[in-house]
Amino acid sequence: MKTKFAIICVANLLMAITCLAQAGTATVLEDFRPSVLNQPGQEYPKVNSQGYARFRIVAPAADSVKVSLGLGGRGGTRLAKAADGSLMGTTEGPLDEGFHYYHVTVDGGVFNDPGAQNYYGSVRWESGIEIPAHDQDFYALKNVPHGNVQQVLFPSQSTNAIRRAFVYTPPGYEKDRSKKYPVLYLQHGWGEDETAWSNQGRANLIMDNLIAGGKIKPFIIVMTYGMTNELKFGSGLRNFKVDTFQTVLVDELIPYVDANFRTLADQAHRAMAGLSMGGMETHSITLNRPGVFSYYGLLSGGTYTPAEINDKANVKLIFLSCGSKERPDGVRTAAAALKEAGYNAVSYISENTAHEFLTWRRSLHELAPLLFVN
Repeated sequence: MKTKFAIICVANLLMAITCLAQAGTATVLEDFRPSVLNQPGQEYPKVNSQGYARFRIVAPAADSVKVSLGLGGRGGTRLAKAADGSLMGTTEGPLDEGFHYYHVTVDGGVFNDPGAQNYYGSVRWESGIEIPAHDQDFYALKNVPHGNVQQVLFPSQSTNAIRRAFVYTPPGYEKDRSKKYPVLYLQHGWGEDETAWSNQGRANLIMDNLIAGGKIKPFIIVMTYGMTNELKFGSGLRNFKVDTFQTVLVDELIPYVDANFRTLADQAHRAMAGLSMGGMETHSITLNRPGVFSYYGLLSGGTYTPAEINDKANVKLIFLSCGSKERPDGVRTAAAALKEAGYNAVSYISENTAHEFLTWRRSLHELAPLLFVN
């Protein structure tokens, strides 16, 4: 028994040394816990209180295993053989708070981590890991009244297809059949789909918590697939075209929503916002079809100039945001110019985040109370 116990201790020590070595020279606290996004019963991946992530992959015949984090798999953490035959590794430094995509490359082949849940990003299903944020309370699952996120299928003559959208209706929507609601059309980013804002973005929980706290006027959110023109990664934004999606959204989806949900079906009660590519779509569509929306939101998705806005009288809010690790000066400067020109423009900078979902969760949390109040 003593010999067996000693072997176990040595194995655990070697495993810890391996992980610490891969984490660099900084002292890494050994308070790792399973990520909240793990598959049921799975111990790895783990995160610690400093924001480090630790991965374990069972691939005994593999020569090279690397974990790549972020949209598109930038960077990487190489895993090393541990005493139990698995491959383990810890990120060199702490990750930003919030949600991160990642995948595993095993001897050149790309796979998802069997220990983690999967999320659609990078035009494929990716593994997901959550680094607990200090302000995560605003998107936490709480014991409050909850709205409903439902799938709808709507006809699209322009694309000769039946398309999908997800619609968030606020708590109480089913009870008072006489009440009508404003609508926010909320778009995902490149490589994602109509599930992103609910799954990665926690949009429904953000709304539920704001409504429960009496901080916003309840409204409906509609989320649909925006990559209708199939912009390919690396093709350059100069090839970005919005015309096909614009037709789907404005001429097909909005009439469907107005016909099947209790909406306030006019420009004054309609908003559009999007993150990254969804912001680009928002920018183009709100300018191309100025009579449709009164509230505009670009979340890491560019800016407006006063000269390009065609429907000045009916624009009630322009919301611009990004992470502090992106280009915050551009957002602040653009908002200031819009304010000087007489627009109700608001800028928001998410501290210590980049082009990632905590930026956009925070942005939605800031945007929502500003909608439909004028």
